[in-house]
Amino acid sequence: MKTFTATPSDITHDWYVVDAENMVLGRLAAQIAKIIRGKHKPTFTPHMDTGDNVIVINAAKVAVTGKKRDQKEYFRHTGYMGHELFTPFATMIEKHPERVIEKAVFGMLPKNALGRQKLRLKLRVYPGAEHPHTAQQPKTLNLKKSETK
Repeated sequence: MKTFTATPSDITHDWYVVDAENMVLGRLAAQIAKIIRGKHKPTFTPHMDTGDNVIVINAAKVAVTGKKRDQKEYFRHTGYMGHELFTPFATMIEKHPERVIEKAVFGMLPKNALGRQKLRLKLRVYPGAEHPHTAQQPKTLNLKKSETK
């Protein structure tokens, strides 16, 4: 039996809407990364773009467990010695809630050109409940919500 490898004619790209309200950040990001890569499809091929497009709404209402809201920090470096910048989670979720989900999903994608391309082209994150992608007729994706403490 030969191993299946997807060809461009085998690949279809769907659109999904995910509501991030009250969903745990890490679990949400893991499920989104799986859909973006295409691992939920039987036609998954690691070196091909078999994934689907994901629209995340209500990014500002994402939940984190434990003390992450107070203790989690995002690291940035300017390139100069001693110029590390740390941004607290609370500040990031206030100013740029879409970046919180983008960074979490990026951490779960492969660190290569295809991973960066999938993040740039397949993930769209919006802080509120509205998005401009109604023409694509996205399907609502009901991910399992986790209990937060």
